[in-house]
Amino acid sequence: MSDQELFMQNMLTELTTSQRFTEGNAPAFSPDRVNYDPASPLNGRRVAFLGSSITYGLFAKGVSFVDYLQAKDGLVATKAAVSGTTLAGTDVNGYLKRMKRRFNGQKAYDLFVCQLSTNDTRHGATLGERTGNEQREGFDLSTTLGAIEEICAYVKQTLDCPVLFYTCVNQKDDGTYAQLVDELKLLQAKWDFAILDLFNDAGLNAATAARPNAMYDEVHPTQAGYLKLWLPVFEQKLGALLG
Repeated sequence: MSDQELFMQNMLTELTTSQRFTEGNAPAFSPDRVNYDPASPLNGRRVAFLGSSITYGLFAKGVSFVDYLQAKDGLVATKAAVSGTTLAGTDVNGYLKRMKRRFNGQKAYDLFVCQLSTNDTRHGATLGERTGNEQREGFDLSTTLGAIEEICAYVKQTLDCPVLFYTCVNQKDDGTYAQLVDELKLLQAKWDFAILDLFNDAGLNAATAARPNAMYDEVHPTQAGYLKLWLPVFEQKLGALLG
């Protein structure tokens, strides 16, 4: 058995015996149990989602807030999320190549939502530097900030729709993700994107701490967390942007 196969086997064993996983992903939280609201202002709106494990729902059986937005609000979503991937770099499954492969301009979107991945800081990706206001191409794609600027430029040119970046709950951040969030905010004026800052949302973090089954670990929600805590926040933000 290879190291990767052994890792996956151990992870699956841990999942099946984890109280947080079983309680947080109980059948009661399934998207199939969510009541559809045809009057939702998000009904029929087309939204692209680019991200990694949190957008995918790695420890929520492949279900995330995106799936609840579809089930409850009738959002027409395209979820392009691959666990473990980074903004920085040109890996075939990374953010940049996946974005250009999945969102090539052949479909129109009302909004493009991008997860500010925790993987860049976890895997030691180079942060990089913000470029001047006049620079609109030629970014250093090996860095996280260069990748963010490339995403903004690409979406503007290819999809011509608003962009929303969302930050993640990170209960054991060593300061590196907080720095990345701060840098993202400094890029906002140049690229005119919206931010949903879950990382610094005191109310969400307090609610998360009060609901043990909402998170599988310090960064990954369960279905309970996505449905009860994340969905209302995303409904409010997307409603404000698309209303």
